[in-house]
Amino acid sequence: MGCFCIFGKKRTTRQQSSQHNDDFSGDMNITKFTYKELARVTENFSPSNKIGEGGFGSVYKGKLRNGKFVAVKVLSSESKQGVKEFLNELMAISNISHENLVKLYGYCVEGSQRILVYNYLENNSLAQTLLGYGHSNIQFNWATRVNICIGIARGLAYLHDVVNPHIVHRDIKASNILLDKDLTPKISDFGLAKLLPPDASHVSTRVAGTLGYLAPEYAIRGQVTRKSDVYSFGVLLLEIVSGRSNTNTRLPYEDQILLEKTWVHYEEGDLEKIIDASLGDDLDVAQACRFLKIGLLCTQDVTKHRPTMSVAVRMLTGEVDVDLEKISKPAIISDFMDLKVRSMRKEVDIVTSSTSTLLSSIMAHSSPLLSQETTEASMTFTAISDRE
Repeated sequence: MGCFCIFGKKRTTRQQSSQHNDDFSGDMNITKFTYKELARVTENFSPSNKIGEGGFGSVYKGKLRNGKFVAVKVLSSESKQGVKEFLNELMAISNISHENLVKLYGYCVEGSQRILVYNYLENNSLAQTLLGYGHSNIQFNWATRVNICIGIARGLAYLHDVVNPHIVHRDIKASNILLDKDLTPKISDFGLAKLLPPDASHVSTRVAGTLGYLAPEYAIRGQVTRKSDVYSFGVLLLEIVSGRSNTNTRLPYEDQILLEKTWVHYEEGDLEKIIDASLGDDLDVAQACRFLKIGLLCTQDVTKHRPTMSVAVRMLTGEVDVDLEKISKPAIISDFMDLKVRSMRKEVDIVTSSTSTLLSSIMAHSSPLLSQETTEASMTFTAISDRE
C-alpha cells in the first residue's frame, strides 16, 4: 500500500458543493479530483498498478502529469451518506496532521464513487517489508525498529488523546503502517470507519478489524474503545520485535500464535527467545525484552489493565518502569472458529441470564407447584446451555 501527494488545481469548497448540489460550507485544504482524472493516472485502475487491498478498499499507484506518484484508495463499500455528510467526515480527517500519520491530500466524490488520494510512500508497509509478505531489501536493524515502534505509538496516542473528538482506528496492523524514504512509520486508514456504512467489515462479525490483531471484547461483543487499538498495537509490537507475523500456520501448532508463544516464554523467563534472530550487533536485548513486555501489557484480557497509548509511549521511551507493572494473561482468539464459539457462548450467557431473571420473578409470584415445575425447566435449560 502507498499514499499520495496530490498536485492539481485546487477548487474552492463552494465550487465543489455547487457541483454536487449540496450546501457544504467546510474548508478542506485538499484537492478535488474527478473520477476521469484518477482513472487516467492509474491507467483505468489497472490490476498491474494495484499495490494494496484491505477491508476499506483497493489501492492503486498512479502518476500525475507532473511526474509525481500518488496512491489512490477506492473505498470498497458504497457510502450510504449524502455528499455533505461524507465531506464533513472527510474534512475532519484532512485537518489532522502528525509526523506519524498518513496525510490525506485529495478526494473524489462522484455518484456512488468515494475515492481518497494520499502521498505515495516509497517503502510500502511493514507487512510487505519487515514481515516478509513481499520482497524487500530493507534491513531493519534494532535502532530502526525502536524508532518505528515509538513512532506508531506516538501516532496512535495523538489520535486517542489530542484529536477532538478522539479517533479509534479499529484496524491497527502491519499493512496499515506505511514507511517513507527514511523508514518513518505512518499510520494509514485512520478515520475511515466513519466514511463507510456500519456493516462494512473485514470479518463476518460486522466488526471493522483483522483477526489476529482484533481485541476479543471488540470481536465478540462489538465494544470498540481506545483500548481495542491498544490491544492491536500490542500484537504489532510483538511482530516488530520478533520479525514474524502474529499467526504462522507453517509452524508447529504450539508455535503458530505469536502472542500465545510470547506469553509462554514470559512465564518461563526466557523472552529473549522471541527476539528476531536476524538482528545484528546493535541489538539491545534488555530493551527488546522490555518492548515484548509492553506488548503483553497491551494485550491483557482485562481492558482496564491495558495502558493508554500515551503511557505506552512513556514505557517505550523508558520514562515508565515496565518491570513495576503486573502482567496478566493475554486474551487470544486463535481463529474464526474460536471467534464463532466465543460469540455463541456469549449469546447463551445473555439468554441464560435473562431467562434466570424471568424465572426468578415468576417463582416469586407463583404457587409452590408452579415454582417446582419452573425450577425443573430451569435446570433443563441450564443443562442444554452447558452442552453448548
